[in-house]
Amino acid sequence: MLLNDFLKMRGQQISVNRPTVQDTAQNIPEIPEQNHSGQTFADALREKLDQSSNVEFSNHAIRRLDSRSVDIEENGKLERLNEGARIAAEKGSSDALILVDSTAFLVSVRNNKVITTMELAELKGNVFTNIDSTVIM
Repeated sequence: MLLNDFLKMRGQQISVNRPTVQDTAQNIPEIPEQNHSGQTFADALREKLDQSSNVEFSNHAIRRLDSRSVDIEENGKLERLNEGARIAAEKGSSDALILVDSTAFLVSVRNNKVITTMELAELKGNVFTNIDSTVIM
């Protein structure tokens, strides 16, 4: 939904499909496109997240959300992510894997920041290290 909102602001319509190959940090594209006010998609997403979120998103996490067409507003996903971060903080966690529906968020609870995000298909066969808790929402 956020990508569609951005495109509507720019007056464009495109069809967004989920990627079929697993992205790596090397092939995640930069997002240079700007809307009429000179704002990039990443800036528009950051602004939206700042308005409705307790957790912050790293630049890497924002690129992952965009490249995977993850709608963080779908089914209250953002609110449940915030709740998961709050629960992890209450339990004394410093780095948590928070699972919300079919999306995994790696969160630095100490910094209240999402480090990266993955979809269900990408989770299989992965090992998550340097986390001290997992929250399933």
